[in-house]
Parts: sequence; structure tokens; C-alpha cells
Amino acid sequence: MASPLSLSTVVSHRILSLHPSPLNRSLLFVKPKLTVSRDLRMRLHSETRNYGDKELISSSTDSKLNPLEVGSKNLEKLVATILILAQVWSPLPLFGLDSAYISPAEAVLYSPDTKVPRSGELALRRAIPANPNMKTIQASLEDISYLLRIPQRKPYGTMESNVKKALKVAIEDKDSILASIPADLRDKGSELYASLVDGKGGLQALIESIRYQDPDKVSIRLASSLDTVAEMELLQASGLSFLLPQQYLNYPRLAGRGTVEITIEKADGSTFQAEAGGDQRKSATIQVVIDGYSAPLTAGNFAKLVTSGAYDGTKLNTVNQAVITEDGSGKVESGSVPLEVMPSGQFEPLYRTPLSVQDGELPVLPLSVYGAVAMAHSENSEEYSSPYQFFFYLYDKRNSGLGGLSFDEGQFSVFGYTTAGRDILGQIKTGDIIKSAKLIEGQDRLILPAQNINSSSST
Repeated sequence: MASPLSLSTVVSHRILSLHPSPLNRSLLFVKPKLTVSRDLRMRLHSETRNYGDKELISSSTDSKLNPLEVGSKNLEKLVATILILAQVWSPLPLFGLDSAYISPAEAVLYSPDTKVPRSGELALRRAIPANPNMKTIQASLEDISYLLRIPQRKPYGTMESNVKKALKVAIEDKDSILASIPADLRDKGSELYASLVDGKGGLQALIESIRYQDPDKVSIRLASSLDTVAEMELLQASGLSFLLPQQYLNYPRLAGRGTVEITIEKADGSTFQAEAGGDQRKSATIQVVIDGYSAPLTAGNFAKLVTSGAYDGTKLNTVNQAVITEDGSGKVESGSVPLEVMPSGQFEPLYRTPLSVQDGELPVLPLSVYGAVAMAHSENSEEYSSPYQFFFYLYDKRNSGLGGLSFDEGQFSVFGYTTAGRDILGQIKTGDIIKSAKLIEGQDRLILPAQNINSSSST
């Protein structure tokens, strides 16, 4: 990635190294080495050679200067070198230099506080296509989550201002908020609205907790308010907010959310670590919420496979940062699903086009979350996802790039998150088996075209 910095000094951010594993389509998630790019090395070598000629000339000139002038020139060179090195290795602009020296693309990577959701629940809440007023309320409340992380003297005044802003929007735009809910769900929406404003875990109670400066109560009531916001938004989002491209109308699709329950069984006779006060168990259950709002084709294909029992008895394999299912060739008849990624700030997904994080693009459903669920790539083309093989991503900030982003961010079709049983993922070993996978919620949102695709995909 080219940099506007003088000397073009940028450490190359290599996308995650991909190594073929014994599984045809599975990829090993390997922490890349931070290296200076080859172009950069060539430029530095060339510039050093050019500067060498200048130094021969300047050395003869320097010999005519008095010692004080020579010392002054050497000091200038030293300061310039220090400034260049500081600018290369620091994410912050140097004092007195134009902030435009760091491009928006680099700002995304360099920022230590890139506001990518760090939990599945937060990512799913942000992905709901709801009323703009509800999104304003949500954003004001979510900012408090960041403020609560500040150690020692927390900015309670700012927190209170955020809640008051949210409360003002809720009261002044009540009619607009409720009108966005379908008529048959409006009674439920009115109950949730009353709970959000005046309920025990609502905005008024949250203000009271903030005034008492009790961070634990603030955190609990904030979570309650955000849960209510999410429930109301889901009532408003009754289906897809965009039209699918004509060529994809014959694919299965999920017009909303669904929940899949997956039971994992140990294959070697060992047990999963017991929960607090629980018993050792040979099998454990996790839940995954799949999101058709942002990835309708990918979530729909997965839901269809789950309902047909395609994953029952499937073996799992573990690689550095993922738990991935076996290949599954011959288990399904459908063709590959196109790569499907919705960029933040957009209203519909991109198809067959990965995002470029280096250019500032971020997905609505990020991979950089522990327990993210995504489809592996097709063995024939990275523009398509495998029709069967999926993986759980075990995000680890220590193996991520600048800004805490996965080196593969924006490259896979993420379609959901593990919301229950995340502790189980790290205990899965190669050879463990998916005993069963069931779609326990969202069957009414799964749309199966009359003519299902076979191998009509271009892959």
C-alpha cells in the first residue's frame, strides 16, 4: 500500500498466509511476519546510493566550514533521521506536520481503537436494519460501553449526557419509532418502548445508576437497555431491506435471523471441561445466531443444510485460529454460494468481491470476533464460498494486525456468531464430531425456491 509519507516508509501488512492443509479447502490461519516490503528495501537502497554522491560533494563543502557550522549541520541530519523513524513506527502524526500524511486507509490499520464490534452480540445488534431513530439511541448507549472501560475516574457526566440524548430521541420520536413496527407486532413494540423509557432496566433507571456512580449497576442497566433496543429493532426489521440480484433469486435465503443449536461430541473418550458446579460431559451444546439481514444467501444455504441433517456426524478439525468442518464433498448437491460481504455504511452486500481493509473498508459482520462463523472458500475460486464447509473463528488479538483486525478481515462470508457455549470452542480437538445441528428458530424466515440450484454455479 503506497504511503504519502516521505521516503515511502510503510511496513507491509501481509494478508494472512494461506497454506493448504490435508483438507482440500481448509486454510491454516498463520500469524504473518511483519517485514519491510521488497519495494521499500529497493527504494531505501536506491536512495542511499543517491545520497552517497551528494555526501561526497557535501563533505568537501563541509571541510570549508568552521566546526560550529559542521556540528549544526550534523545535528540537523540527526533530528531529521529521528523524525522520519518516529513517523514510520508511530501511529500518531508528528507535531507540526499535516495530519494528511497518514491516509484514511492507514488510519484504520494504525488506530488502536478501531471500533469493530468485539462481541457477537454487539456485531449482531449493529447489523439490524432498523429505524434511524433507534440507531441513534443505540449509538448513544454503545458509546457508554467504551466510557466504562476508562480506569479510575470515569466520565459519568458524559455518560449521563449520552443517556439523556437517547431518552430525548425516544420521547420526541415515539410515533416514528412505533410506526416502523408492523401493525400486528405494534402491541409488543409498545410494551418494549415503555420498558425502554421507564422500565426497571430502562433509560430513567440508567440515569439514576450513573448519578450514583456505581459502575456495576451502570453496566447491568446499560446491557438491559441495549437488549430492549435490539428487541425493538428486530420487530422493525421484518425482512430484507434490499432486493437480491436477479441471478441469485434461485438460491436458498434467510430473510432475517435464525438460531442453530449444535451439539459437539468428544471422539477420544475425553470430556469437556465442566461448567461451575457442573459435571464432566462427553458432549456439549453451543448456539449460533445466523444473520440473513447481512448475508441472506450464505445464512440461507447454511440453514437449509442444517434442516436437511447434512452436518450430523460431521468431523471437526482444528487449525491455528479456527475449528473447521471436514470437506463434505459428496454430501451436498448444491453449487457454491458467491462470496457475500456487506460493507459498513452500505445497504446491501457485495457479491464475489472481498473487502480491502487497507483501503478503509470494514464489514458489517466482522471476522475479528471470537466465535465468528464463516464459510470456507470454494476449492475452485475465492470469489465463491464452499457449499458445505464452514468454520468457527477463534480470534486472538495477539495474532492480529494493527487496529486489532484479523489479517483475513473482509475475505470470507461471515454469517453469524456463537452466542452461547463460546468456552466450548477452545476445547474442541481434531476428530471431535458434530452429533447434531438443528435450526431451533427462524424456520419461517428460510425461503427455499421451487427450483433449487444444482451445479449451475460458474464454479
